[in-house]
Amino acid sequence: MLPRTTELRTIAHANTLRGCQLFMGLPTEELEAIAAFVIPKQLGKGEYLFREGAAAEGFYVVVRGAVNVHRVSAVGKEQVIAIFRPGQSFAEAALASDGGYPANARAIEDSTILLVPKAEVLALLRKRPELALRMLGSMSQHLRVLVSLLDDLTLKDVETRLANWVLKRCPRPPTKAPVEFQLDRTKRVLAAELGTISETLSRSFAKLRAQGLLRVSGKAITVLDPRGLDALLRRNLGGI
Repeated sequence: MLPRTTELRTIAHANTLRGCQLFMGLPTEELEAIAAFVIPKQLGKGEYLFREGAAAEGFYVVVRGAVNVHRVSAVGKEQVIAIFRPGQSFAEAALASDGGYPANARAIEDSTILLVPKAEVLALLRKRPELALRMLGSMSQHLRVLVSLLDDLTLKDVETRLANWVLKRCPRPPTKAPVEFQLDRTKRVLAAELGTISETLSRSFAKLRAQGLLRVSGKAITVLDPRGLDALLRRNLGGI
């Protein structure tokens, strides 16, 4: 019988896994079996979980905090691939390859992460092939994020990329009614996602504010005229 503290820890980890799309629908017994071998990791803000090329230990599930997965170019420019938050999994592709991690992962706030070790999860997949299909679906979702990122980075300037990023957070089709949302990352991280630097991003925000399209107050961004912002995006893309 497990010691009480170990049992409680396993139950807590199982509850975290239950909230992850990858494991939704698994019976409690199997969730607890997985939870028994996951390894919790505590990361301070700015601390790396892994670096590009490091030997893959397994994949990860975020319990709290946020993890920035990014690559760094030969000239030192950081490109954010995705930011993962509680309940999300990442680095599943490491299970299918003997190579190292293809990117870097760094906590952007104090975080708790669960490592799902490679050897143990591969043994589980041999018993539960439907879980392997779920993992393929999860990796497919990550691929769609990468394709979307590539599309965004082909837009001709930062103002256009910012307008596109903001509009993705507005109801479609756009209306004249204002839309407010909270910026869930620092402006430095957003700048890296958009392939630019903080100063250029700030100038792009200022341009949109000057046109009466946006209002920014701390973390709150208000799209004053979503339809007008959509029209600006279309003009910048060469549309009507």
